[in-house]
Amino acid sequence: MGETYLVNGRVYLGRRFEEKTLRLSGGKLQVLEPDASIPAGAEVVDVSEKRVVPGFIDVHTHGAVGVDVNGATAEDLEKISRFFAGNGTTSWLCSVLTDTVEQTEWCIDQFKAHKAGDQPTAELLGIHLEGPFLAAEYKGAMPEHLLRRGDPDLLRAYQERAEGNIRYITLSPEVEGVVDLIPAAKRLGIVPAIGHSGASYEQSMEAVAAGAAACTHTFNAMGLFHQHRPAIMGAVLESDVYCEMICDGRHLHPAAVRVLIKTKGLDRVVAITDSIMAAGLPDGKYHLGVNEVVVEDGDAKLADTGVRAGSTLTQDAALRNLIAFTGRSVEELLPALTENPARLIGVFDRKGSIAGGKDADLVVLDGENRVDMVFCRGRMLEK
Repeated sequence: MGETYLVNGRVYLGRRFEEKTLRLSGGKLQVLEPDASIPAGAEVVDVSEKRVVPGFIDVHTHGAVGVDVNGATAEDLEKISRFFAGNGTTSWLCSVLTDTVEQTEWCIDQFKAHKAGDQPTAELLGIHLEGPFLAAEYKGAMPEHLLRRGDPDLLRAYQERAEGNIRYITLSPEVEGVVDLIPAAKRLGIVPAIGHSGASYEQSMEAVAAGAAACTHTFNAMGLFHQHRPAIMGAVLESDVYCEMICDGRHLHPAAVRVLIKTKGLDRVVAITDSIMAAGLPDGKYHLGVNEVVVEDGDAKLADTGVRAGSTLTQDAALRNLIAFTGRSVEELLPALTENPARLIGVFDRKGSIAGGKDADLVVLDGENRVDMVFCRGRMLEK
């Protein structure tokens, strides 16, 4: 791969935009001054009147364009990756919904097969297990008969099969054995998040003290705040954990987004999609794991209960929604899609910001904050 230079653009550095030239070589970045000399024969991309930002990172998604992660082959995972890249997401975790041991192992094997091949589009960084150590009362789209108490042996077996690629897991603090499972997960290299839970404030704070680092789709599928019983909601708002947020205007009212950001601060919120296979497709009938889902007006709900089941959101739309919901600037909001998720899952050394030596994952935004160009590890995505 030859060298590519991005010139005449405004580059997001240190949480503000500066006029710089970017050199992309060997899949890595170098930040140069605007008047830097460019060698003859190098590819030059003029991004005048546009803004260059880090590629977005989605740590919680179940699929897109007709592919459900729980049934996705290695080739299907690349189909999702291409769709995500077209919407600015250059890195992601595949979220495996609570399933049988056999199907979960199959999903892990498909991830490994995909990871072993060339990943020319969005990079699949690892696996997010959403369960099976979750509370039945707040199961959402989880099949109740497959939920389990905390089982360190099962989690260890999954991580060994995944060759260390399970990066993130959602757990319910009130489930037997889960608080003890949290430090065990950390020892396995897995970042624990709490959610799908009716845990008390005390149980939740115990989980945070044990090492829980995030809250899964905050406000959704969890016990809400009461002045006498703060519950899990009170614990995640008070503590320093990261809070996932689904900014589609359905899972969270715009005021709830504003309250969450004002309470947590912009360094502790992570914009996810929680998208399902219907993302990028018209309304209709789909599935999420073993569940039948109906999408009407872009809103995904379980066919039998009407419970909301993931979203059809993309991260570029989430950014525009955040701007509309909060009135804040792009500069303020970008960390929620870049730096914060990278720090949460431990990849900020190479992802999540524009800096020398980091992966050349870049999104070029037009004046309306729509994706104009995408570079995945230095390769321009062909539209």
